[in-house]
Amino acid sequence: MNTYAYPVINLVKTGENIKRLRIASGMSVKDLQTIMGFESPQAIYKWQWGDCLPDIQNLLVMSELFDVNVNNILVTD
Repeated sequence: MNTYAYPVINLVKTGENIKRLRIASGMSVKDLQTIMGFESPQAIYKWQWGDCLPDIQNLLVMSELFDVNVNNILVTD
């Protein structure tokens, strides 16, 4: 039996982290929406509220925008 404890992504804390990184980068939700090519900001708000996670492509874009590693965006328990 495998006793390894796999990390679990904390959606709420990751969302708070995305918001913190966005603000620290001087970006508004509208700025991030435009860069991501979204028609509405709803996805970004859902990430920030911890309702869902960005897909891997969007995580990669944010890691470049915020100048951090993807692992510095995600928060695990």
